[in-house]
Amino acid sequence: MTSTARTAYAVWLVGLAVYFLAVFHRSSLAVAGLAATERFDISAAQLATFTMLQLLVYAGMQIPVGLLVDRFGSRSVLLCGTIIITAGQVGFALADSYLLALVARVFVGMGDAMTFICVLRLVGYWFPARRIPLITQLTGTLGQLGAVGAAIPMTWALSHLGWTKAYLVAASVGVVLVVLLLLVLRDSPTTTHLRGPVLSFSAVRSSLAASWSHPGTRLGFWMHFTTQFSATALSLLWGYPFFVRGEGRSSSTAGILLTVIVLAVVCSGPALGWLVGNHPWHRSTMVLCIVAAIVAVWTVVLLWPGNAPLPVLVLLAVVVGVGGPASMIGFDLARTSNPSERFASASGIINQGGFLASLVLVVVIGIVLDWRTPGGGSSYTPSAFRWAMSTQYVLWAVGLTQVWRYRVKTRRVVDRDELEGVLATPPG
Repeated sequence: MTSTARTAYAVWLVGLAVYFLAVFHRSSLAVAGLAATERFDISAAQLATFTMLQLLVYAGMQIPVGLLVDRFGSRSVLLCGTIIITAGQVGFALADSYLLALVARVFVGMGDAMTFICVLRLVGYWFPARRIPLITQLTGTLGQLGAVGAAIPMTWALSHLGWTKAYLVAASVGVVLVVLLLLVLRDSPTTTHLRGPVLSFSAVRSSLAASWSHPGTRLGFWMHFTTQFSATALSLLWGYPFFVRGEGRSSSTAGILLTVIVLAVVCSGPALGWLVGNHPWHRSTMVLCIVAAIVAVWTVVLLWPGNAPLPVLVLLAVVVGVGGPASMIGFDLARTSNPSERFASASGIINQGGFLASLVLVVVIGIVLDWRTPGGGSSYTPSAFRWAMSTQYVLWAVGLTQVWRYRVKTRRVVDRDELEGVLATPPG
């Protein structure tokens, strides 16, 4: 391995570590949902507001962050994001009221929003084109291991250390990563700080309009929208209550099922990366098949009389987890549909899709649970969860319709031989 290749992997690993930490902080509330209702004396809808605000900030910042990355480079933006997310998690650890906790989660969402696109941009500059789909999938896949740290270990920390100490220990990791980032990270093989053209209103408008006008960008957006929201809603907030209250499983079993979701991400990501790299023309077909499987298994679980058997719930965790790497396919559409100077902003557009859908779903689940729970409170019933989880079908219907629509439009303007030939050509 050449020195440039070693440096490329070192840069990627540091960026990946920051993304891992962001996923950890993003997911840390999933196993603390019931504890949060007791600590802050809140309802299901109020609990959902934590994740709603975090996702709203995350989704709302994707385009601005993409523009900032194109302007100031990944290193500077990633450094800011790491500092902000660490400060937000410290605030969440110390918060003793619902309002202060909400403010802290806003900062967690801001820092989280400034990580993934930065790492994608680093991958685009440091690795050859034929390897980018695989490294991109590995980024998403390995980064999702942060959710494992937010499942079983965080459950242990909350029960043994308490709320404040558990979250402070988690936040302290960010300080270490700031130091590593300063020592190792470079924007490209030729420069430490990569700078783009000055941002003006007309330039921003023209860039975003050009990215959105290409049907490939829109196809990527709807791919991300349709594949991700089920896994995100379960991993971030509602999976633990659903498995415990909705399906009658123990706390440990619920934690294991959440871990299975992450393991499904880890195992399926590299396979999808290889498939995308070798069969780019069939990217939308892969998404359609995966979403069909997710819908089918959810239907079995929701229609099962009484609690679904554990093997069925494991299968649900697996297919939902595969939806995470499937959403990453959308970013490959950004890469092949836009020039390199627009890649980060186009990725920001696409990255909004899944998180907007997740935001809607997280909030709607909380509202429906409160509506269908007799007497209110947090004693959710299996029937209430069936009503709440059934709201996913509306999002699937909208997303699948749009994926099919823009799949047709994209194939009209993209030459199959050119697409597959360019991706198959070794770097030069």
